[in-house]
Amino acid sequence: MKKDMLNFEIRFYEKLIKGKRDFVDALIPLAEAYTKKGWYDKGLQIDQRLSRLLKDDDVVHYNLACSLALMGQEKKALAALKKAVKLGYDDFRHMKRDQDLQTLHKNPEFLKLFKKKKSPK
Repeated sequence: MKKDMLNFEIRFYEKLIKGKRDFVDALIPLAEAYTKKGWYDKGLQIDQRLSRLLKDDDVVHYNLACSLALMGQEKKALAALKKAVKLGYDDFRHMKRDQDLQTLHKNPEFLKLFKKKKSPK
């Protein structure tokens, strides 16, 4: 049942964005559905588009980091994650547990994000 619902969601959101490449309210759930489906390359394409449309959105850049990490683009994922934090993303607890970022969890640059969080401003 879940698989059928996910396929329905993908078709639904794909139809919504047809001819409307900047329809953010449909792009966000479409990227999520692609990722749930395991279509990381398609999810990444949408997350990249969203990051151009919503340049100052911390969650969009966090999701981009997740997609890049899932695609094995560790360096770009770290850059997107740093930008998300700079823009205000501060759910460090989630970041440490997020399986999408698993490839980054032992990376020294990833760990530095948490040290910066703890250091006084």
